[in-house]
Formats: sequence, structure tokens, C-alpha cells
Amino acid sequence: MRNIEKHVLVVDDYNTMRRILRNLLSQIGFSNVEEAEDGSAGLRKLRERPFGLVISDWNMAPMSGLEFLKEVRSDGALKDMPFIMITAESKTENVVAAKAAGVSNYIVKPFNADTLKKKIEAVLGEL
Repeated sequence: MRNIEKHVLVVDDYNTMRRILRNLLSQIGFSNVEEAEDGSAGLRKLRERPFGLVISDWNMAPMSGLEFLKEVRSDGALKDMPFIMITAESKTENVVAAKAAGVSNYIVKPFNADTLKKKIEAVLGEL
């Protein structure tokens, strides 16, 4: 399976951001994109069917992106899932916390399709 054929799960509590991410992924060539409005919904989807990549916002309620990442990494069936975190904050401690929790890559807003593609390729390989 080519990397752009993989199913991608976009997790963000803002509908507008999910739509932006879906459009950017479409520009890159991904057509199999599903959405979840928070980490809890994201976990349910991940446990229902296989995905090749998760792209999650950091700042969400009731489960933050970091808590969501930790849940994914603690689940034996999901622990190796490629996981990219998106945040508006570039605080060093956030990057360190995400790395410590096992994030695959990290994107600081704002970003464009080219940046997203480079971050995905760093995780999945050439698209």
C-alpha cells in the first residue's frame, strides 16, 4: 500500500481546523481521511478499524492531545501508530513532553501543505 492510500485520522475539537487539515491532506494526495472531535472519540475510532496515521491537536477538551497520545502509546494494539501532534504553542516543554510520550512528529501552527507533507514523509517515508 502506498503511503497516501493509508487511512488518516484527524483529531481536533474545532470543526474548522479539521476541515483545513482534510483539505491540506487532500492537496497532498490523501483521500482516506476520517475525523474525530476529541481524544476519546479518536480512541474509539482507532479501536474500531485500522489507520495508518493520526494527526491530533494538542489543545482539546475533555482529553488533551497529550493525554490522547499517552492512551494510544499505552494500548498494545495501537502503540506503534504514527502520531503527529499539532499545536499553536512552540514552548520547549511541550515539545519535550510530546517526545517523552512518544510522538512521531510535531507541527507548530500556522503551517501549509508543504510543511505537513514534509512532516508526514518524515514519519511514513516518501509519499
